[in-house]
Amino acid sequence: MSTSKKRTANDLEDTPGESSKRGPSSKRKGDEEVGMGDFEDEWEDEVDSDEGVNDGEETEQGNKDDAMDIDVHPAVEDEQASSSKQTAPRTFLPGLHKLSKDEVLEPDQSAYEMLHRMNAAWPCLSLDILRDGLGEERRRYPATCYVVTGTQADMSSKNELLVMKMSSDSDDEDSDNDEALDEDAVLEYKSVPHVGGVNRVRAQPTPTNFTPSPSQPYHVATWADTGKVHIYNIRPLMEALDAPPHSGSLLPEAAKKPVYTVTAHGRFEGFALDWAASFSSDNTSVSGLRLLSGDVTSKIYLTTSTKTGFMTSPNPFTSHTSSIEDLQWSPSEPTVFASCSADQSIRIWDVRVKGRKSAMAVENAHDADINVISWSRTTGGNGYLMVSGGDEGGLKVWDLRGWNK
Repeated sequence: MSTSKKRTANDLEDTPGESSKRGPSSKRKGDEEVGMGDFEDEWEDEVDSDEGVNDGEETEQGNKDDAMDIDVHPAVEDEQASSSKQTAPRTFLPGLHKLSKDEVLEPDQSAYEMLHRMNAAWPCLSLDILRDGLGEERRRYPATCYVVTGTQADMSSKNELLVMKMSSDSDDEDSDNDEALDEDAVLEYKSVPHVGGVNRVRAQPTPTNFTPSPSQPYHVATWADTGKVHIYNIRPLMEALDAPPHSGSLLPEAAKKPVYTVTAHGRFEGFALDWAASFSSDNTSVSGLRLLSGDVTSKIYLTTSTKTGFMTSPNPFTSHTSSIEDLQWSPSEPTVFASCSADQSIRIWDVRVKGRKSAMAVENAHDADINVISWSRTTGGNGYLMVSGGDEGGLKVWDLRGWNK
């Protein structure tokens, strides 16, 4: 709210270069023309044009008790500048800033071309974007996106694996209409039961020339807090979401259960999970899948696809000494992967090495638990750059060419 300063009409006495009258400049008989000077009356349109012009004496002798109050407002640009200073947004940095009791975080709307909020029945700790057949590098609105996630319900039996379709409720004819673009998005979903809460969910890689078809499975892996890693085929769920409304499309019973479950971790849960894939020569189909899973006891297991399904090696990778927090397959070497751990180390592995020990490592890479790693896929496909994030709030970029065995 702008602050205004009040002064009465009687305060506006004649001064050199300034008129005491509220209204346009006037000319008295026998006097020189008097200009407005530096004071521009914002209320000049309120003066009755039929009224005569009183001389200065009558104004001074007027009834001071009945003098009119005038609100003097600051200039508009000054008001805007003052308002912007008071409401300038601050970027919240976890670990550096703290929220007070009544403060809440709000997104900066100017940072988004499109922003929608949605709510699930239960908290979801992880999600992944699903590949669809709507084309690559889509830039036109309304947009459509498929997402897979899993719940953390208050009871194990209430958990679900959800495939969601987010789309706009406007049709193609309204795509150029600004009002249509401001409408709320539509959220549709299909779900299947999931035993235990979902710590992490990851969708398999797909080839560049990918074309979805009902006969081609689309696998998603979930890390459950029960110590199991489940692999689902979510293709039927996506097909059901794309079916015409009121078609009565029902999920087959086979789609409601995992196609494979990794039990090698016993009852120890985990969070680290990552897929890798081999593709056909024409890059249109998947010829093989590899899945890594790491648990809180520092063990990493490898699951591979076969002609009949999936198989997990009983021999774990065992160089870490604490919980495995993240896993990443190399973008350039199909047998190489990286891991990070709560033991503060980052390790590079090759599945061909006997003994299941790491080939390279950096001990004490961070001053706290290392929560996440990401392998660069933009360095000419060589995969020699990696970024890591630690529990102390630090981010580090690594050049693996300088690492020693």
